[in-house]
Amino acid sequence: MGSVVLSVDAELAWGFVDYDDPPSDRVESGREGWRTLRRLCERYDVPATWAVVAHLLHEDCDGRHADHPIGPGWFARERDEWVDRPDLTRGPELVERLRTSPVDHDIGCHTYSHVELGAPGTTRAMAAAELERSRALMDEWGIDGRSFVFPRNNVGHVDLLPDYGFEVYRGRRPVERRSLPAKLRTVAIGDGRPPLVRPTVDDGGLVTLPASLFLYSFEGLPLRASKPVVGDPVVELVERGLDAAAEGEGVLHLWLHPNNLVDDDAIERIEAVLRAIDERRDTVSVETMADVATRRRQRLQ
Repeated sequence: MGSVVLSVDAELAWGFVDYDDPPSDRVESGREGWRTLRRLCERYDVPATWAVVAHLLHEDCDGRHADHPIGPGWFARERDEWVDRPDLTRGPELVERLRTSPVDHDIGCHTYSHVELGAPGTTRAMAAAELERSRALMDEWGIDGRSFVFPRNNVGHVDLLPDYGFEVYRGRRPVERRSLPAKLRTVAIGDGRPPLVRPTVDDGGLVTLPASLFLYSFEGLPLRASKPVVGDPVVELVERGLDAAAEGEGVLHLWLHPNNLVDDDAIERIEAVLRAIDERRDTVSVETMADVATRRRQRLQ
């Protein structure tokens, strides 16, 4: 029997800090999307790995970060454009509600301020600063935080992760790149599904769990046009992936951002996904990234 993992890039506005023109709908939907996703996880009793941008743990912050090697420009929006919007850059109460949830969520890390660790300009000092600040805040909160998700899945400076207590990270999807319309055509003809992935462990014990499917790569007008005819093709892909996991081994690793929940269609999709997981829990185990890492390490002992 296989399993399903849901990982969440919990970032609020930090996911757009380097955009010239951040998408206002997603910037504004991050906080309510977070609450909605948490409530739905509780409704269907589905634990998730919430990879939190650690800056959200601050109760207060002046936005200066003068000692961060990335330089003050990275935090300019926090000081200027967003200075009167702490709801965009801080969210300690959101994280606290995860900690007190009746669902046993895995609270992991998505760096300190959403710096892409795999970007060409990200030095080792910048990466270490992101990890060091994250771990300090997580320790202050008493969060174990063993799971790590790279911003935009841009993997880099992986060897630093164990130095800061991280044991597992989300890897890139291990399949050939195809356009989404091409993927959806495979759904229409009945033979398409996301890949089941297998965790691997390097010589130092760091676990890599690749992604299977991003849940919001098909939205907006294309979805509204196709949904009345064929339903939501992403939900169909998830259901096929779950059925494959029930019949074999491997992990169906799904992921999203809370700020993807911008409208009723988006919320309907994630609820349908969580319902599908709940309906199959007798045949597909529900795990977090930390659970997978523990299980994979135990097999090596």
